[in-house]
Amino acid sequence: MSHDGVGTRPGRGAVMRAAAFLTTGVLALPVLAGCSDPDPAGKPLAGQDVAPAARARIADGGTLRWAVDSVPETLNTFQSDADATTSRIAQATLPSMYRLDESGRPERNEAYLESAEVVETEPKQVVLYKLNQQAVWSDGREIGAADFAAQWRALSGKDSAYWTARNAGYDRIQKIERGDNDLEVRVTFARSYADWRSLFSPLYPKEVMGTPDSFNDGARTRLKVSAGPFTVRKIDRKGDEIRLTRNPRWWGEPAKLNEIVLRAVPRDERATELAAGRLDLADVDPAAARRIAIAAPRPENPSASPSGTPLMGPDLKKLTPAQRKDKERFHGFEIRKSLEPSYTQLALNGGGDGPLADERVRRAVARALDREKLAETVLRPLGLPAEPVGSHLALSGQAAYADNSGAIGGQDTAEAQALLADAGWVPGGPVKEKRKGEKAAGGEADKTGGSAKKDKDKDSGEKTEKAKKDGEKDGEKDGESKSGKKSDDDTYIVGEDDKGADEQDGRPLAQDGKQYGGKQLSGGAPGAYAPQGTAAPAGAATRQLAKDGKALTLRFVVPDGEGSGTLRTVADRIGLMLKRVGIRTEVTKVSDESYFKDHIASGQYDLALYSWPGSAFPATDARPIYAKPVPAADGSLNVEQNYTRVGTDQVDQLFEQAVSTLDESESRSLIRKADSRIWAAAGSIPLYQRPQLTAARTDLANAGAFGFTAPVFEDMGFLKKGAKGQPAPSSS
Repeated sequence: MSHDGVGTRPGRGAVMRAAAFLTTGVLALPVLAGCSDPDPAGKPLAGQDVAPAARARIADGGTLRWAVDSVPETLNTFQSDADATTSRIAQATLPSMYRLDESGRPERNEAYLESAEVVETEPKQVVLYKLNQQAVWSDGREIGAADFAAQWRALSGKDSAYWTARNAGYDRIQKIERGDNDLEVRVTFARSYADWRSLFSPLYPKEVMGTPDSFNDGARTRLKVSAGPFTVRKIDRKGDEIRLTRNPRWWGEPAKLNEIVLRAVPRDERATELAAGRLDLADVDPAAARRIAIAAPRPENPSASPSGTPLMGPDLKKLTPAQRKDKERFHGFEIRKSLEPSYTQLALNGGGDGPLADERVRRAVARALDREKLAETVLRPLGLPAEPVGSHLALSGQAAYADNSGAIGGQDTAEAQALLADAGWVPGGPVKEKRKGEKAAGGEADKTGGSAKKDKDKDSGEKTEKAKKDGEKDGEKDGESKSGKKSDDDTYIVGEDDKGADEQDGRPLAQDGKQYGGKQLSGGAPGAYAPQGTAAPAGAATRQLAKDGKALTLRFVVPDGEGSGTLRTVADRIGLMLKRVGIRTEVTKVSDESYFKDHIASGQYDLALYSWPGSAFPATDARPIYAKPVPAADGSLNVEQNYTRVGTDQVDQLFEQAVSTLDESESRSLIRKADSRIWAAAGSIPLYQRPQLTAARTDLANAGAFGFTAPVFEDMGFLKKGAKGQPAPSSS
């Protein structure tokens, strides 16, 4: 999971416990829209942008200096402190039986695997792997059944001496045997497993997986044995870099580059390092991308941006002095862009006894959002397709994708107001005077010392501040709205100042959807306890809602780092959309370091923004994210990775059915049904795919914004003098 600029690798199965209790209702669901479509998955919204070039055009040799977020604490991807750089190194140095294609679907990796298929289903599922006869470890030993068996035993979960972060899938294996020869591996499952292609990617040698000591410690700082186009030569923690070199025993096409140096460079320093000639390739934020694009404006890549606008905004004939300087500083670089295989969501904390524990309030929040506008805010200025994500469990182009957002409905102010009225939130109702440090309303933060004032005094590094009056847009340094004022708790209240509440930067933020008719009930405050579908009175959205003497104000926690400006912009726009239906939001900025650990994972928030990847194996990878929390032995709540604390028995059952059937069509159908029910529960609202902006040397080929596809490390390199890359292929 990650938010813009701060991230942790998902799918690790780390168990988080919080003292909270969950209540949720069951809704009747509409028929899934589009299920009659022969392929509701559609196509990826954007293709990769890597300046493709044939190997013959690429020079032999050279060193690629590639910016990463960190020097990893471990090289073992199955440990809890593994990160994105751990995975990048594994891609370059270790076998993967399957990897993702351009549509985010698993494809057989021919470098390691000649074939793999289910050869028996009764009485047990058996998968037969036939390995590439040339595939060997860097010490000369053949890759074989012993490596598969060692990895299964380490990750099966049966031996607690192995400090594993995840074992999904491996815990369903009964045995692993050698086939008819050394190149065949037979894997027998105790329980049928639909996502068997997710296993053994990456595959570690038996020297790493064979004992608890070697698993826990042996692969943290070095890989003695590898089997990819590159090997790990050196990890320099003082110098913040990892050096990869060509693997002399690699049996495939030899790597064009001599070395790849992965350098840990903070995002806000990457533009400077690129200009100084100390980096060749780096993911950058939108502000840096605009500066670099001035140096080499590119024609739009039709596969990356079929309906977008160019990233380069200024007229090259009318550059400011600063822009002319940037054009010189970034000469020789260009921006390559796509969409990351991950999406940003609005999380609604349904734990505890706060307003969002009521499904009607969560659904009202969802109906208040104009997701199209939010996607446009982030993606259209970058020239990327601005379409909202329609699934929690996959992204457009992936096999399980279907737009199931109809299960909750689109933006509709009247319906949101009616849901709030049905939940008892009264426009203009009496509000008890707050005591110092007390929130008007909220989730677990109220019960566990999470109010803005108390959080300000903690040593977690959190801080709150008044949003700046003129926030910069579209992901630049500060993305706050112009509307709002500081509360008694020194938090930023979005929408307290009515001026500009419905517009920002001169543009409407949200348009009302269909307006349902209805009459005010006799007796009581206007709109109170009205049946679902009853329109709220005119003007009610401008009045604070209240219930039992508490105002409906939700604590919106956002990170304050320079790389998280996009999230703050989106948070403010969401706050203004919620104000239209009578919900106020208190935006509390916290340090990047404490954002996830001290707030998201521990439940100290009402609303938050963070990201999840689109998995090719959602029945396995997404289950812990949406599984219904259950009480633990110590009385706390075992939430796994379900940080919204919203789940249902029906969703759990659908995941189990999907992962247990070997009928791929049936499995996809079950996943889509599960997604429809996740939408209806309104614990999280998918918003948009994250933009991927990569600065690259103009002569660097086969590298850049990869989208879904894994890098082909052996084909990366610098063009020969006078050579040109091939045009980017169209996704149409």
